[in-house]
Amino acid sequence: MVTKVPPRPAPARRALRLLLATGLAGTSLVVLPGTAQAEDEKSGGTTLTVAVSQSIDSLSPFLAQKLTSTSIHRLAYEYLTNYDPKDAHTIPGLATAWTSSADKLTWTYTIRKDSTWSDGQQATAEDAAWTFNKMMTDPNAATANGSFTANFAQVTAPDPQTLVIKLKKPQATMTALDVPIVPKHVWEKVTDFSKFNNDKQFPIVGNGPFVITDFKVDQYIKLKPNKKFWRGAPKFDELVFKYYKDGDAAVAALQKGEVSFVPNLTPAQAAALKTQKNIKVNDAPGRRFYALATNPGAKAQDGRTFGNGNKALLDPEVRKALFLAVDRTTLVDKVFQGHAVEGEGYIPPRFGSYFWKPEAAQKRAYDPAEAEKVLDAAGYKKNAAGKRLGKDGKPLDFRILCHATDPNDKAVGKYLQEWWGKLGIGLKVECLDSVSDPWVKGDYDLAFDGWSVNPDPDYVLSIHTCGTLPATPKDSGATDNFICDKEFDGLYAQQAVEYDAAKRADLVKRMQSRLYDTGYMNVMAYPNALEAYRTDQIKSITTMPEAAGNLWGQDGYWSWWSAVPTAQAEDSDGGSSTGVIIGIAAAVIVVLGLGAFLGLRRRSTADDRE
Repeated sequence: MVTKVPPRPAPARRALRLLLATGLAGTSLVVLPGTAQAEDEKSGGTTLTVAVSQSIDSLSPFLAQKLTSTSIHRLAYEYLTNYDPKDAHTIPGLATAWTSSADKLTWTYTIRKDSTWSDGQQATAEDAAWTFNKMMTDPNAATANGSFTANFAQVTAPDPQTLVIKLKKPQATMTALDVPIVPKHVWEKVTDFSKFNNDKQFPIVGNGPFVITDFKVDQYIKLKPNKKFWRGAPKFDELVFKYYKDGDAAVAALQKGEVSFVPNLTPAQAAALKTQKNIKVNDAPGRRFYALATNPGAKAQDGRTFGNGNKALLDPEVRKALFLAVDRTTLVDKVFQGHAVEGEGYIPPRFGSYFWKPEAAQKRAYDPAEAEKVLDAAGYKKNAAGKRLGKDGKPLDFRILCHATDPNDKAVGKYLQEWWGKLGIGLKVECLDSVSDPWVKGDYDLAFDGWSVNPDPDYVLSIHTCGTLPATPKDSGATDNFICDKEFDGLYAQQAVEYDAAKRADLVKRMQSRLYDTGYMNVMAYPNALEAYRTDQIKSITTMPEAAGNLWGQDGYWSWWSAVPTAQAEDSDGGSSTGVIIGIAAAVIVVLGLGAFLGLRRRSTADDRE
């Protein structure tokens, strides 16, 4: 959305000159055909407005786990390393280089000299060392990303440009530490990391491409370009994430030009927008999975149980029967209308080396007749009214947590009521604006679940380990849904120390196999990234990966950092509206439209996650 801001000189930003200055050798930026942007000549600035439907759980990088929050932190803080937008291989971030000792127990990172905090102080190795040490010594600071530092023995900064991390045992994620590095001189003043949400004083000091300047709960969060960002400042003068509880309202705002970009479209919304002038729809393989999560009996590390989950779901035969009574093909065809791939393993097919699917003998395909047999054999008989009874003689009735803002949850819920109803099992679909409270309390039977997976799958695997359970029932943990399985834990420990890529991939697949067999997680689909933006506001923007990639929720800051305002692009292009792809290293120029793309968190309790 283009809005009025106080006039100020617009710096010259010729696209090619800026791209060559980035140092992203071998990457490509997609620049799409656009139309003239109706920018107010008196405004002197441009604003890119992104519609979001998810609340911010925290602006503290130590606590935030929802996708919107972690996406914003990728914009405001640098990580040691980043992911190339072309193919997601590791590239420099705050660290320019890294080496390991022969035994892989000591890692040394060279910290760049040209990264500056937005308050003018230089970012150094001491900031990184302090960030990691705080996570190692304060359990509250480890809430969001503690799995990355749990194996750290010592972290030091012998000089401003050298960071040394010593491990207890080898760790496979040392070039994929997805942890925002914070400024020590600001954060060392925080006394309680469990309560500090970093949302009282603005602008918030960071060293990423954007600086957070304002925030109103469930209204908006505003960011300005970090003019000191080492890779080059973003090209829009302001970036705003605007909250919309209703998806149709967000789409209407896009059509009116009140917002620039809308993610998470329904198939019907996407189809309608494809015919609209000045709007481009992106339909590409996503990095998320969509699943049913079963409450396995909420418990804490001290052994105490809590919550009111239905104990019938502790029986693996009940979970198996529910699994067999879910028709994934129908869900992909009818709910996602073909804009998804049928779910199988925990890692989406986009991550080819880690993608797993069950063998024919292992696969639990849709088979309601077999589900009936499983329940009968396990002693769950039907009464005269056709109602399935539990071992206590009471009818089997379950509850499922549903996100009120997600139409997919509601649609799938209706199918589950029908399919499980034929088994004699009742299902109450409880749709809430936020399912966080009942989820962390263990007050649910099942829930609609979903995560965005990073190129390195360690984090989304870690949330199902016993070590992520809350310390006591009153505490919060990094667990997704209280799974604690010793066999899964053993495999996780093995993959965490395995540096051989093929061997580690095999272990990750075995973990997915185990998760599949236990029936605690039923991955139903891998939804496409369905999103749209206004070409009269955004002239060009980077997808990730380059071929058929997403814009929202990327592993990095590439989309919003690279976005070029239409009016600005036309000024620099002499009025041309032709889109190009600029291959930095090869200097390849190719015309490309987004419509040609193939149509193929972190724990936030249950909301849309990273």
